[in-house]
Amino acid sequence: MARVDYSELVEAIQNGDDLTANRLLEELMPRIVDYLVVTMKADRNEARECTQEVFTEVYDRIRKDKIREHKYIFRYITLSVKNEYVRYKKYQHRFASPDEAYDQAEPAEQIRNLMDEERMQHLEECLYELDRESRSLIQYMLKHPDKSSKEYADHFNISSGNVRIRKSRILNVLHHCYKRKSSK
Repeated sequence: MARVDYSELVEAIQNGDDLTANRLLEELMPRIVDYLVVTMKADRNEARECTQEVFTEVYDRIRKDKIREHKYIFRYITLSVKNEYVRYKKYQHRFASPDEAYDQAEPAEQIRNLMDEERMQHLEECLYELDRESRSLIQYMLKHPDKSSKEYADHFNISSGNVRIRKSRILNVLHHCYKRKSSK
């Protein structure tokens, strides 16, 4: 389960503990970007830009000791990033109707978006549970789906039959891993 209490981030920034602050920011920033993508249907690049802008402002507020309730920093950041995104969209597109600025995904669409994000996260976790050789093979195949078994075999210096067998075994392992993770 992902954390929602990032009070440690506030304390790390206030104390000048850059190592802890950076570690927590690496964990938090992708979650905030995903929040915008899922709830506001934001383009991933726009979401990153807005998130970066908010983190700059939040960092300054923390350094000036203007954040009172440290335990609510996650909520504060999510609301700030949502507001920043709305401002960004208004500025970028100069909407004819102000309602377009608040175009949020419907609850069913938000759930579908979350499920897609969750699926990808499970698959990524399963990929990293593979041994290095298997992970390397399947990642190469995913990056080069148009190549033939012969080309994969040449790249990895193995036979074409071995490529097909390994691919089948890896996909089977990934399938079972995904089923296990998604049922939790």
